[in-house]
Formats: sequence, structure tokens, C-alpha cells
Amino acid sequence: MSKYILTLLLIFMTSFSWSQTQQEKLEQRKAQLIKEIQEQERLLQSQDQKQKSVLTTIIQQKEKIRLRENLIQTTEKQARILKDEMYLNQLAINKLNRELKDLKEDYAQMIVKSYKSRSEQSRAMFLLSSENFLQAYKRAQYMKQYTSYRKTQGEEIKVKSDKLADLNNKLDTQKTEKQKLIEEQEQERIVLQKEKEEQEKLANSIKKDKKKIVAEIKKKQQETRVIDQKIDKLIKEAIAEANRKAAAAAKKANPNTTVAATKATENSTKIVLTPEAKIVSDNFKANKGKLPWPVEKGQVTLKFGNQPHPEISSLTVHSSGIEISTTDGSNARAVFDGEVYSIIYVSPVQKSVMIQHGDFFTVYHNLSSVSVSKGQKVSRKQSIGKIRTSGDTGKTVLKFMISQNTTYANPQSWLTPM
Repeated sequence: MSKYILTLLLIFMTSFSWSQTQQEKLEQRKAQLIKEIQEQERLLQSQDQKQKSVLTTIIQQKEKIRLRENLIQTTEKQARILKDEMYLNQLAINKLNRELKDLKEDYAQMIVKSYKSRSEQSRAMFLLSSENFLQAYKRAQYMKQYTSYRKTQGEEIKVKSDKLADLNNKLDTQKTEKQKLIEEQEQERIVLQKEKEEQEKLANSIKKDKKKIVAEIKKKQQETRVIDQKIDKLIKEAIAEANRKAAAAAKKANPNTTVAATKATENSTKIVLTPEAKIVSDNFKANKGKLPWPVEKGQVTLKFGNQPHPEISSLTVHSSGIEISTTDGSNARAVFDGEVYSIIYVSPVQKSVMIQHGDFFTVYHNLSSVSVSKGQKVSRKQSIGKIRTSGDTGKTVLKFMISQNTTYANPQSWLTPM
């Protein structure tokens, strides 16, 4: 077998193994997307039953469109991989057809020669006409090898014919699968177009009732500001408490400490770090860009800072942290070692956890239940509570904040890139 054929065979086997793995992964991804789309459809149906807001509906519809587009992209990837497989299989079929043609022609010629010299007398004469014993021995060996070669060629033709039949069957199956994928794509595109039309209608309804929608958004922003104020107050209390302890310790260590120095420490807007607290703070700072996400899986749906509202671009919204959408039933987890400074009870069904790391604070808001307590030491990636799923939107969203003293930072710049 030539070097070219060996190389082609190696490429085919490697590509086939890779494409099989890719197809399996894509099939799993497709199943997950279908499940998520069905969940969004269920939420939209409950939306109608509960008569929720237009804004909630449009957000859910937008999410379903995004999932549907991802599903189409996944199906397109499957089709491309299948097309590559079919191309490689066709190359292998063409190669086998050429080899079979050569084998059959060679075999046919041997059969003709065998027919012409088929009598035992001809074979005997061929041996007896030898000039010496050595020549007779060589002729006998040649006849034996010739018979063996005929048998080997016949078996090789059968093996290659069977392989060719298998490849043809596989190609037929792949053509059927490809056609099925094309039909799935077309069906999904039709549904996607319909969903986009529904989205357009909802967008138009927002334009008609913009005042009501804006009022709804502003109300939510006001609720967010109230929560932020509570967190700001707690951070200031934490600073004051830490600095009172630091001033008392300094006074005890040095009775000559002036009243002015003590008050300056107590009234500082920054935590006066003890040597131990400084180590914690420095370790936290050294991990910027390396902190684990506060959820196992999810995506940022609202960024940090001032930004246009996703549905009404003329309206600016502010976020002191980031909002991460995740799956129903997910837990929030601490991003670094620290101590639980406070559990904030926003409402009977909505809670927040604040963890202190030296002069840094991390806040995990929108929890339905909490699994830690005030003063408890927590470790990196430790579960601290279950994230609440909204009854209005059906979404499971964690609001995550980071601050150094009273200065908020963009949490995304602190987390490990996804």
C-alpha cells in the first residue's frame, strides 16, 4: 500500500473519530436547547394566564428567540460535520471502486490464463520439460504461489466489495440524516420568523404604552436603589465597627494615643486594616481576574454601571453590580475566603448575603434561602444560599457586587473570563 493511501486512510479514520465526538456533543447541546425553549414556552403560557406585564413577556420572548437561533446554529454545525463525513466517505468509495476495478481486471486475466492451461497434462508437461531438478522445483513453487495468489486476490475482492457495500449503506444513511437536518432547520427558521413577528408586535405595543412601561422600569430601579442604600449603610457600619475596634486596640497598646487620633480612626471612610485583615485584603486583590463565578453556570444579562435599558434605549438604568442569569434551583457561592458580615432580609422571599474580605465586600442578592449565618467563616466556592426564581418573569437571576470600602467595582473584571 502506497504512502499516499496510508496517509488518506489515517486522515479518514482521525476525521471520522473527531466528527463522531463532535456530533455527540452537538446532539447533547441541541437537546439542552430544546429543553430550554420548551421551558420558555411554558413560562410564556403562564404569562398569559397570570396576565403579567408586556415588558416581562417581551423579555421572555427575546430569550426564546435567542435559544431558537442557537438551536439553528447547532443544527447547521451538525449538517456541516455530516457533509464533511459524506465527502470523506465518497473519497473512500471512489478509491475502493478504482482498486476493485484493477483487482477484477487482473483477476479476469488470471482466470483466462488458468483456463488455457487448465489440464493436468499441461501442468505435468510444464514440470517434466524442466532442464534439471532445481528448475522443476522452482516451477512447482511458482505454480503453488500462483494458485495462492489467485486465492488471495479473490478474498481481497470480496473484502473490498463488502467494505464498499458498507460505505455505500453508510452514505445513504448520512444522506437521509442530512435531509432530516435540513428539514429541521427549515422548520426552526419558520418558527423563528413567527416568533420575531410576535416580538415586533410586542415592541410596537411598548411604543403605544411607553409611559406605563417606563413607570414600571423606574419602579424597579427605585427598588434597586433602596437595596443599594441598605448595602451602603451596612458597609459604612462595617467600616465604623472595624475602625472602633482598631482605635480601641491602638489606645490599649499605647495609652498616650490622642483623642484626635482616635476619632480620626473611628471616622475614616476606609477600614484601618489590622495586620491579619491586610493579608486577607491583599490576597483578595491579588486574585483580580481569577475569582470563580458566584454561580456554577450562567451568563451576564445586566452589566455594571450606567447603560441604556435593553428594551427602551432612551432610558438609562444604573447597576451597582452585575446580574447573572442561571438555571432554576441554582446556588450562589462565595468567590473568596471571608466572613459573613450580614444577612439582609429584603422581603420574606428575598434575601442577600454580604461577605467581608479585609476591606473588600462581596454581595450576593436575590436569594430565596440562605445556608450561612452572620459571623461564619466561608471558603472559596462554598454554597451560601439558593438563588430565587422570580414568579413574575420565571427567571433565576443573581445580582453580584464587589466593593472596596464604599467604592463599587465592576465584578466582571474580577472574575475568571468565561
